[in-house]
Amino acid sequence: MKTSGNTVLITGGSAGIGLAIATALSRQHNQVIITGRNQERLDTVSRQLSNVTAINCDVTSEKAVNQLIKTVTTDFPQLNMLINNAGHAVAYELSASANAFEKAADEMLTNYLSVIQLTEKLLPLLSRQEEAALVNVSSVVAFAASKRVPTYAASKAALHSYTQALRMSVAPLHVFELMPPLVNTHFSREIGGSKGIPPEQVAEALLDALVANDYEIHVGDTEKIYQLMRSSPASALQALNSNL
Repeated sequence: MKTSGNTVLITGGSAGIGLAIATALSRQHNQVIITGRNQERLDTVSRQLSNVTAINCDVTSEKAVNQLIKTVTTDFPQLNMLINNAGHAVAYELSASANAFEKAADEMLTNYLSVIQLTEKLLPLLSRQEEAALVNVSSVVAFAASKRVPTYAASKAALHSYTQALRMSVAPLHVFELMPPLVNTHFSREIGGSKGIPPEQVAEALLDALVANDYEIHVGDTEKIYQLMRSSPASALQALNSNL
C-alpha cells in the first residue's frame, strides 16, 4: 500500500495516536480528514498541519455518521483509506459495585460497533478506488485480558476478531490492524501512560507496515505479548497485567 498521494479519513484524529498518524501522513503528502468531538482541538490541528480537513463528528451517533458519509462522498470522492482510531476506555476493576454494564456499553459502542457501522457505510466508496485500505486501531489487550481496563480489553478483542473476518471478506481491499502497547497519551494516563511509548512510534510503525503490507502490526511490546500468548496464554496474561 502506498504511503503518499492517498486521501485518508482518521477518526479521533485530533489527539494522541490519531494526531500522530495524521501528522505523519500529512508530511507524506496525503490529503487527511480528521474527525473528533472537540472543535477547539480540531481547529488547532487543521491550522498546524497542511492538507488536513477537520470535521466535527461523534462516531457513536448514526445521524452524525450519516452526515459524515455524505460530506466525504461529496467532497472527497477519491477517499481510499479509513483509519478507525476513535476510542473510549474506563480504568476500573470488576466488582459487584463497578457498574461494569454501563461502562462496557459505552466502550463497545465506541471501540467496536461504531467501527462496524462506519466501515460498512464507507465500503462502497473505498471499493471504487484502484487501491484502498482499512486500518483498525486495536491494542495489545486484544491478546490478553486486563484487570485494569477489563471491558475496554474485551471491546478490543472483539475488534481484533472482526478485523480478521473483514480481511478475509473484502479483498482486494487491504485490511490492517494496528496493535499498540501502552502509549504515552492523555487517553492512557489513568493506567500509567507516562511509562508508555510515544505516539509517534506507533505512527511510524503504521507507515512501515503499509509499505510492507504487514497486516497485523505488533508495535513495541505487543510483539512480546503475542509471542508469549502463542506459547503460554497464562504467561501472556500475567506479563501484561504486571506491566499495567
